[in-house]
Amino acid sequence: MHTDQRYDFVIIGGGLGGLMCAGILSQNNYRVCVLERDKKAGGNLQTFSRNGCLFDTGMHYIGSYDKGQPLYQIFRYLGLVDKFKVQRLDDEGYDVISIGDREFRFSTGYDNFSKNLKQYFPGEESAIDAYIDTIKRVSNQVNTLGIFDDETDKAAYFFSYNESAFDFINNLTQNKLLRAVLAGNNGLYCGNSKKTPVNLLANTNNFYLGSAYRMSGGGHQLANALVSKIEQQGGLVLTGKKVTRLSFEGKRVASAETSAGEAYFADNFISAVHPAVSLDWIEPGKLPKVYTDRIRNIENTIGAFVLYLVVGKGKIRHRNGNLYYSVDEDVWDINRTPGKPWPHGYMLYTTKDGDTGYAESITVVTMLEYNEVRQWENTVTGRRGEDYRRFKQEKMEALTTLILKKLPEIKGNVLHSYAATPLTFRDYTGSVNGSMYGIEKDCNNALKTFISVRTKIPNFYFTGQNINNHGMLGVTIGALITAGNFIDIQSVVQKIRNA
Repeated sequence: MHTDQRYDFVIIGGGLGGLMCAGILSQNNYRVCVLERDKKAGGNLQTFSRNGCLFDTGMHYIGSYDKGQPLYQIFRYLGLVDKFKVQRLDDEGYDVISIGDREFRFSTGYDNFSKNLKQYFPGEESAIDAYIDTIKRVSNQVNTLGIFDDETDKAAYFFSYNESAFDFINNLTQNKLLRAVLAGNNGLYCGNSKKTPVNLLANTNNFYLGSAYRMSGGGHQLANALVSKIEQQGGLVLTGKKVTRLSFEGKRVASAETSAGEAYFADNFISAVHPAVSLDWIEPGKLPKVYTDRIRNIENTIGAFVLYLVVGKGKIRHRNGNLYYSVDEDVWDINRTPGKPWPHGYMLYTTKDGDTGYAESITVVTMLEYNEVRQWENTVTGRRGEDYRRFKQEKMEALTTLILKKLPEIKGNVLHSYAATPLTFRDYTGSVNGSMYGIEKDCNNALKTFISVRTKIPNFYFTGQNINNHGMLGVTIGALITAGNFIDIQSVVQKIRNA
């Protein structure tokens, strides 16, 4: 079945990357159509409800959202600032790093961050200064959106793709505890001691050092705001549209075809879906085999096991920040080291119950290898069998046991508990093998894991977390990079700066 409309762009995938790219293009007078396979748009912005409590799928907190900071300016340019609610996290502890029974609070702002760290670690001033200087230097072009300036020396930004984050921190100091604290929140980028580049560590930490916020009321508010924005500007966001094939006219894509037999025609096509999945829509011979083999063989980040807890009213104090816990100073490669008991650490945050000062729910995230659930990969959610149910229950109990070491007050106050595995994320968000952040960046071979927004097909492009960096700002800037192939990016960046 052919649709009557022809669009400037068909964008496949209605997660943050696809919606953001559509929002930018529609703001610049292009007619876009977003095709999302799920029943609702949003991807990792989606929320779900259990026992009256709202849980986020993946976007747990955002940063750089004070006026003048990059995410705020981009959202202001798009008219999104007043469309969803945010709650500022504790400026004196937006992240709390717990190594065993010792706690270290990360403060907002480089000066406060530096001051507090130096109080924790007297005698390590030079190491802390060097760490902060590198974070600033690597992240400066993101802060100013200078990566879009023609006159900017891109080497100042890209050099750090080839430098190991693990080695960088270890070379700063011999103090093992300080090393652990500086990398204590590396779950934000699936820290891999052998692969993670400095660029990823720097941009991730810089993002939150500027300011940190929770999207109170759920990430779906942002997804809904983006959908409304696109529709107000003449675009469409269609859900329940699973793309299965791209049809061609010569070397160019002519239409995107869905599992229902519908065909959507456009001048250009953008995939916000994982590049390896996108290749499945393209008939052999349209792309060089060396190109497709490289993309199909790139490794992805580890998956997640997430525990969702509904707690009794007035029982657990709300934490206006995030807790990153590790059993010991070995904070890298969490749950990936053979022979170590699972889990070795986790990230935890609470959702507040109105203005009571107490929590209504707790979300706990740790890492889990896909191999642990591979035996059930041909099943679907809700129909994975008794063995899978027992597996999940064992993991829930093991994670709860570790949580109780740090937060014993939770015992006896959990009313309901639920869990998600890499299979859950695979089925609901479309991530390959339930990967947390898609393609794993590798400092040993940065070019191998670099995916250009341009493909070998002249009117087919990529966007999303696999293109630039993952996370709210990484994906948003990635959308700007993709859209920059069609808009006057210098003019748009200037409008963003002046918004």
